[in-house]
Amino acid sequence: MSRQAIEAAAARFAPHEGAFLRRTPLWKLPGAALGVACAEVWLKLEHLQASGSFKARGMLNRLLANPIPASGVVVASGGNAGIATAAAARRLGVRCEVFVPTVCSPAKQAKLRELGAHVVVGGDAYAQALDASMERQRRTGALVTHAYDQPEVVAGAGTLAREIDQDGGRPDSVLVSVGGGGLIAGIASWFEREARVVALEPELAPTLHAARRAGAPVDVAVSGVAADSLGARRIGAIAWEVTQAHVADSLLLPDAAIREAQLTLWKDFKLSVEPAAALGLAALQSGAYRPAADERVCLVVCGANLDPASLS
Repeated sequence: MSRQAIEAAAARFAPHEGAFLRRTPLWKLPGAALGVACAEVWLKLEHLQASGSFKARGMLNRLLANPIPASGVVVASGGNAGIATAAAARRLGVRCEVFVPTVCSPAKQAKLRELGAHVVVGGDAYAQALDASMERQRRTGALVTHAYDQPEVVAGAGTLAREIDQDGGRPDSVLVSVGGGGLIAGIASWFEREARVVALEPELAPTLHAARRAGAPVDVAVSGVAADSLGARRIGAIAWEVTQAHVADSLLLPDAAIREAQLTLWKDFKLSVEPAAALGLAALQSGAYRPAADERVCLVVCGANLDPASLS
C-alpha cells in the first residue's frame, strides 16, 4: 500500500465530503486530563462519521473505484463494514446485501435495515458470514466489498492518517485497534516509520499477535466484549504485509480494561463509543503502553455503532 493510493482515495472523496463523508475532529488534550503521564493525548473522533465508524472511508473508496453491476454490492461484516457499505450504496443508489454473524448486535442489524440493506444472519463468527457472502457473489456477480482486505478499503482507511497529519501535525505515536487489520494497514502505510504505530487487540481476539507468534497469518478463536467489531479470525494479507514492515509493537488487552476505558470515555468525556474504539485508552490506563513524558499519543476512536443502554 502506498501514500499515492491514499491520496487517490482522498481525491475520490472530494465530491462526497460533508454530504456523506466527514472530516472528523482531532481533539487534543493534555495527558493529565486522561490520567496519563505524557505531553498530549489526541483523540481522532472517527466515531463521528455519518455511518458511525472509520469503515465509511474504505467502503466508499471501494465502490467509487469499481464499476457496480446491476446486482449491486455484497459484504460480510460483524456490523460496521456492513453499515458503511450500506450507507455508501444508498448514497450511490445501488443495491446492498449484508451477511452478518450471530454476534452482530441487534443495534447494528437494525441500522443496516434502516439503511435499506438486505440482511442475512447466519453462522457464529465473521468467517462463516464471509463464506456465505462469497457463495452469494458467485451466484449474482455482485461487487464484493471486503471488511478489511482489499487495496481500496485499506487506502480509504489511510485517509484518516492523512487528516491527522494535516490537522494536527505528526504525532509521536498512534494507537490502533486491530481486527482484520484494514485500519492499521492504512494508517501504517501513511505514517510508515515516521510515527510509532502500535497494534492493539483484545486478548480474546488476537489475530495479529497469533500471526506473529506463528510467523504467518493463522486462524484464531475469537470472542469477548469487542468481537462484533474485532471478530475476524485471521489477520488480512495486506495488513500482515504492512505491519511486518511498519509496526513494531503488538499489544494484547483484557476485556476488563477495554470495558473500563469505554466507560471512562462515556462518563468523563461523553463519548458514546463501542468497545473496539476504547482499546487505545485501555492501553494507556492499564499501563500496557507507557508513553514518554514528552510524547504526543494519538488514539483512533474508531466506531460508535452500539446500543447506548450498554453504557449504563
